[in-house]
Amino acid sequence: TFSGASVTLTGGNFSGLGNVPAIAHLTATGTVTYTCANPQGHEAPGQNPVPAQPGTTDVGLGNSDHNGRGTITDMTATATAPNPPPSTKTVGCGGGGSTQWTLTKPVVTVTGAHLTITQGSGNAVIFCRDYTAPGPTTGTAC
Repeated sequence: TFSGASVTLTGGNFSGLGNVPAIAHLTATGTVTYTCANPQGHEAPGQNPVPAQPGTTDVGLGNSDHNGRGTITDMTATATAPNPPPSTKTVGCGGGGSTQWTLTKPVVTVTGAHLTITQGSGNAVIFCRDYTAPGPTTGTAC
């Protein structure tokens, strides 16, 4: 589910994992739009969205304790505004690239997610899916 700056993955059962722990890695990607404020405090929307800082979360599947069967219940990853923020020129404030503008009110929108399941000391990828808002909930194989 894509919602604002976050993506939540709900449910997922994996079998045949043996007793070597498997880990689910979820990464959220997206864009950030800013509001531009001129020196008088008047605001206007920025013209150019910029990439968000990806957010990741990891969850152990618990398969080593459950006869090789692992489950994802819920996991959420949240993208954030870049730090340091982009320049006002990059965002498209002030038309001609004036440096007098300031950035305010960043809005992060998640547009994609990447899920991998890894296992073993080499972190071998045993499952991979990419998700795109508002694409299919089953994702596409990586």
